[in-house]
Amino acid sequence: MSQQQLHSSNTTHQAPFTTSDKEYVVGADIGGTNLRLALADMTGTIVAKWSVSTVGIRDAHIVIGLIRDGVEHLLQQASAPRSSLRAIAAGAPGVTDVNEGIVIATSYLMGWREVPLRALLESALGVPAAVDNDVNIAAIGENWAGAARGTRDFVFLAIGTGIGAGIVLNGRLFRGNGWTAGEIGYMLVPGTPEEPVERGKPGALEDIVGGEGVKAQWQNLWRENSTTLPRDATATQIFDHALDGNPLAQAILQKSARTLAYAIYNISLILNCPLFVLGGGVGMHSGLCDATRKILEQRGTRAQPQLVHSTLGADAQLMGAIRLALDTADSRLSLSS
Repeated sequence: MSQQQLHSSNTTHQAPFTTSDKEYVVGADIGGTNLRLALADMTGTIVAKWSVSTVGIRDAHIVIGLIRDGVEHLLQQASAPRSSLRAIAAGAPGVTDVNEGIVIATSYLMGWREVPLRALLESALGVPAAVDNDVNIAAIGENWAGAARGTRDFVFLAIGTGIGAGIVLNGRLFRGNGWTAGEIGYMLVPGTPEEPVERGKPGALEDIVGGEGVKAQWQNLWRENSTTLPRDATATQIFDHALDGNPLAQAILQKSARTLAYAIYNISLILNCPLFVLGGGVGMHSGLCDATRKILEQRGTRAQPQLVHSTLGADAQLMGAIRLALDTADSRLSLSS
């Protein structure tokens, strides 16, 4: 099985070939609630962005139609002809067979099964396409232009609605035999539920650390006379409330941080990665990162993993998709020359 060779710091924002400034690639971040596209020139510089809601959309062909419309809009923004597009790369929220370009399965938000995403993109746009899991794509972005720039061994943790990991070992993405490496939402660590999980449902770790799991904990503890926050508060609002001193919110933050620290500790023992990068809407919260870091420091191991925030934030997936699109365009150019 092939593995993605990532780029060291001396290639940041620089494609491995030179070409006209009138040629472009597109990076796509496909999510269960939003679709985001970015148009970049051949140095990796973003020249235009576009986004649209995908709430309630489960049909892959509708998503492909939105991508086609979005690409046309981006090219119009750049005053670029259709022929200037060289390649597209997309990240999807699910298990993805990179070799065949097939999204094997996504979360319940999209419900995809065996979707030939690469073939659909190439048919719709007429250019080479590449696809991967969205967390892997984000890891590529962080390695190219973010917090893990130039790092050959690290783990990117995306914590949003759920939690997933992009694992980079010896400068290459590790995807596993069945493309499921990094599905750490299903990890069992102390304090997580032990009941078997149905396919497509949130895993044990997600129940404690993921955004929906944090909200569920809050709703179980919520008492009107104990907080000014509503019962349907988001995970980040709950963590904000914890930093403001609310005991209920602090208890949830500490439980989430402790559980996340256990997971990071165990992963670091197995992989011996020196760096863990936190991303995603929940993972980027300073309260979660700081509390998790303190718990890790208490373990006092000789190989203490460094825990940092993503420096690309919400753009990690887009930057990774752009990098992958540049590599895809370069690969096709090499094959044709």
